[in-house]
Amino acid sequence: MSQQQILFKVFEFVILLFSLSLHEAAHAWTASRLGDQTARMLGRVTLNPIKHIDPVGTVLLPLAMLFLGSYGGFLVGWARPTPVNTRNFKDVVRGDVLTTLAGPGSNVLAAIGSVVLLIVLAKVSPVATVLIHGLAAGALDPDLVAQAPAIFPAVMILYLGLTLNLFLAAFNLLPLPPLDGSHIVRHLLPYNLLRYYDQLGMVSLLLMFIFGGRVVNFFVAPAMMVVDHVLLSL
Repeated sequence: MSQQQILFKVFEFVILLFSLSLHEAAHAWTASRLGDQTARMLGRVTLNPIKHIDPVGTVLLPLAMLFLGSYGGFLVGWARPTPVNTRNFKDVVRGDVLTTLAGPGSNVLAAIGSVVLLIVLAKVSPVATVLIHGLAAGALDPDLVAQAPAIFPAVMILYLGLTLNLFLAAFNLLPLPPLDGSHIVRHLLPYNLLRYYDQLGMVSLLLMFIFGGRVVNFFVAPAMMVVDHVLLSL
């Protein structure tokens, strides 16, 4: 494994760590704004990863995927779920839906922010422009990377932040328990189906494993094509 590949993987892990923290902090902040202080009292309204880390989902699984083999889809990981007591919301359904959407929404905003910063970098640095073009085209020049040790980490972090946050948003919106998307679906199902839906358990995990990557790619790939086209036009 080359030094550049190792650096890439380290960047990817760190960005995943903070993207998961942003996701959970957004859940906690929104719940607090809507009347449920459970997560705030537990210190979850913070970007400090220590407050959100799940040893397996945040550390062991992502590191194993990065360094112990190849993975063909997207980097999978999760943080400790943010505790939410919906009984504290004035409107239970509205509060639960908004709190649920805050997590993926924060990742989408982070992705948009990354694009904006990449555009700014491209406008102020010709070297950054070439690096961005290489990432967007999937043909990064190693020699150019070696000649730009100062600007390359910033470009790489922003581009990885863009892709990882889009994947996290789409993955969490899958309508499978215990993902965020399932909270939305629960409010749409009749009671007689709801109890079966909540008991999907291992079936849900199996569906995520078999179809999750394909479904996420179906939504993220077109978005990335548009973003890459914009970046290549800079």
